[in-house]
Amino acid sequence: MTASPPVSVPSGDPTLARAITKVKRHVLPLFVIMFIVNYIDRVNIGFVRAHMEHDLGIGAAAYGFGAGLFFIGYALFEVPSNILLQKVGARLWLTRIMFTWGITATLMAFIQTETHFYVLRFLLGVAEAGFFPGVIYYFTRWLPSTERGKAIAIFLSGSALASLISGPLSGALLQINGLGMHGWQWMYIIEGLASVLLCFFTWFWLDSRPHEAKWLSREEQDALVGEIDREQRERDAVNTVKPSLGRLLKDRQIMLFCALYFCIQLTIYAATFWLPSIIKQMGDLSDLQVGFYNSIPWLISIIAMYAFAALSSTFKFQQAWVAGALLIAALGMFLSTTGGPIFAFVAICFAAIGFKSASSLFWPMPQGYLDARIAAAVIALINSIGNLGGFVAPATFGFLEQSTGSIQGGLYGLAATSVIAAVLVFFARTSPKPGAAVTHAIAAATLGKPH
Repeated sequence: MTASPPVSVPSGDPTLARAITKVKRHVLPLFVIMFIVNYIDRVNIGFVRAHMEHDLGIGAAAYGFGAGLFFIGYALFEVPSNILLQKVGARLWLTRIMFTWGITATLMAFIQTETHFYVLRFLLGVAEAGFFPGVIYYFTRWLPSTERGKAIAIFLSGSALASLISGPLSGALLQINGLGMHGWQWMYIIEGLASVLLCFFTWFWLDSRPHEAKWLSREEQDALVGEIDREQRERDAVNTVKPSLGRLLKDRQIMLFCALYFCIQLTIYAATFWLPSIIKQMGDLSDLQVGFYNSIPWLISIIAMYAFAALSSTFKFQQAWVAGALLIAALGMFLSTTGGPIFAFVAICFAAIGFKSASSLFWPMPQGYLDARIAAAVIALINSIGNLGGFVAPATFGFLEQSTGSIQGGLYGLAATSVIAAVLVFFARTSPKPGAAVTHAIAAATLGKPH
């Protein structure tokens, strides 16, 4: 179906409201499921560390380095992937991302050496790059600005649900043996192929543009495109400064957002990749039991995330809420060094309240500061740089464990980092400077101007 000229539609139009409801019902459940599958394929190595060490001789340092290499590939290809998504369309590119990450995750079952492990972890990061900001960009072309924040919050809940599901699921799959393969190999194969199967559904379910959606009436398509175009024209009228890459690199607020998210991700991925090992020290536990124990901190964190979100929407001071969550994370990480394995596990459950809540509370700050039309571009930048914490944390923890026999120094470091971030967050803005035009610069430098 060819697109008609943009139609300006008042924001209170019932046709527009009906279109928005249909969009959210059509795409949000799929995006949440995609994020769950994506996250599981990313972090499932935490449950097979001991198995790979036993079967392949991959030690703590190699495991930590390989776990982190994912984020190097991810960071390098995040923005280029988002540029290609805009050129070829979300439907094709998101399907491609799912297919390649599913195949790469499946191939993890056949690694034999540390080099195989390193290469496939790096390639998994390359394959997944662009998924998160690609979905955010999708929202900018399908939902008015007032609806994007809610949609992003629902989408982000996928990572929390994945953390809850991944433990029991991976633990159960590790019980499978047969055809000459170990349980950890079956886990990689089954979880990887699930992504491949889901990509075919994605291809038939998604549309790249509202005027391609047969499940919207022509009036609903026009209302949706008209409202998004109206918002675009209003922003064009306000921001007229010629964009440049230099403006992006000189914007201290964006660099501060990157640093804050990096600190948050350090703690999240340290816990994600090392928590199963800490749980194993609690006693003679099976893989399935480890998986269920691993779910507990994430279940607690999901409840805490929604509680913090409700409180922050009632008592509005976003920086204070983020800082409070970071201090909870710092205290939990510090306490985890002061007792035995069981006490450490309880302390990390407490820390999870902080670092997962900080992650969800963080995003409204850059969203409030940025021009909504290019929020996806900046989120891609923040996400790619911040996710480098996913390289630093496991690589450092692996080196510490192999060289000292303990990760206590790393836990101290995480606690200190969270405290520093809690202070820095008060220097972050949650609204744009009057007349600021930096967001135009980001749009041109990273994604190009939407059309």
